[in-house]
Amino acid sequence: MARNSWREALAAYTTPASLALLVLGFVAGLPAVLVFSTLSVWLREAGVSRETIGFASWISLAYAFKWVWSPMLDQWRLPWIGFLGKRRSWLVFSQALIALGLIGMALCNPQQHLTLMIALAVTVAFASATQDIAIDAYRLEIAEDSHQAALAATYMTGYRVAMLLASAGALFLAGLFGSSKLEYSHAAWAFTYVIFALLIVPGLVTSLLIAEPKAAAPIPRLPSTFTFNHQLAAVGLVLVMLISMPAMITGTLSRSSTLATASR
Repeated sequence: MARNSWREALAAYTTPASLALLVLGFVAGLPAVLVFSTLSVWLREAGVSRETIGFASWISLAYAFKWVWSPMLDQWRLPWIGFLGKRRSWLVFSQALIALGLIGMALCNPQQHLTLMIALAVTVAFASATQDIAIDAYRLEIAEDSHQAALAATYMTGYRVAMLLASAGALFLAGLFGSSKLEYSHAAWAFTYVIFALLIVPGLVTSLLIAEPKAAAPIPRLPSTFTFNHQLAAVGLVLVMLISMPAMITGTLSRSSTLATASR
């Protein structure tokens, strides 16, 4: 009896759904690091000021506010690729946007096109947070509650491996291609980010091959005054907060530092 239980437990991690979540978890973990800690190292090697790097680190707030636009993924069907289904279409859209955004970042030299690079990083962060929402919804709908633990475990395994690869692995590749603190090379970082953009492709292929979950019966609810336009306004407000608040804090710190230096 115990032997059968162990076999059943191991088999739960080799089902098609578990393997799909392993790949999706890997793809989800890559951009979360590439637009935060790894990007900070890149900017530092390029000679960008610490104040600006601190401002750029606020990009990660997109993950904290993803609950704001998560209802949109349930209420809005994407045009042109909506035939893939509600979950798969959002997965494909967000993953394609992540890959294109990473390639765009690779083409930007922060010494010359810092503003464009930060804008692309914000785009990647929002696309990555949207992908997280779609993956969570897919995981909950693809299997029964008894299989959710195995799916969550395989997802987190892929996610953690990707985070390690996108941090230490990215720094190793950039150094291997010729960039360091003493000698900055934009080409080295560009090649590194293009490689990680290509690593999104397995997740994109997986999203195209997996089956769309069966639509659950709609839950009866009273009409809400919180319309789609209100959701768009909320997302716009989050964007304003992500851009204006870090700028205000950075400006205050910069002025304080200037005053402290002048007083000496």
